[in-house]
Amino acid sequence: MKPMLLAGVMKNSGNSPPAVVPNKGVYMAQDLKRLQTYFQVPLTLPDNLMDIIMKKGSSLNAQRFLTAVNIQKPEYVESISRAFWLRLYKEHTDITEVQSCKEAGEAAGLDQETLEKCLKTINDPQVKERLKKCTEEALNYGAFGAPMIVAHIKGKPEVFFGSDRFELLAYVLGEQWLGPVPHASSKL
Repeated sequence: MKPMLLAGVMKNSGNSPPAVVPNKGVYMAQDLKRLQTYFQVPLTLPDNLMDIIMKKGSSLNAQRFLTAVNIQKPEYVESISRAFWLRLYKEHTDITEVQSCKEAGEAAGLDQETLEKCLKTINDPQVKERLKKCTEEALNYGAFGAPMIVAHIKGKPEVFFGSDRFELLAYVLGEQWLGPVPHASSKL
């Protein structure tokens, strides 16, 4: 798992965010309700989502913090990403401020020394450059949005876009996809 600048991916791929294309925005709002039920996750859009995205600088601090964590302790990137996700889509709390990064790191169990180091390096050139390289890497794989999954199969990258591609990913990996809740009984 690697952080990337979604705005940079969108701009450089020629894509537009769902929020600025009316039909995409309407569809996304409806689809997110379906996804919440299907994946059994607490997913609700905050009322001020557009303010967060457009006015507060989106998730730049969060992405830089994740990049700093990826440099220091990459095993925490997933759990901190999850903490940011829960803050935004379940708790409707901020993810744009440095304090929010601190709280997400604490929620994920990142040790205090590493947490402080990562917070101090959010604006360091090394962190900015690493985030830029991850974004360029995603674009080189053909990214045009998120989520994007790159699976390396038999030495060749296979790229999948969207949260609805797990079944196809499993097929390519030669695995069985049992759905998001594999132990739930079928309703057929």
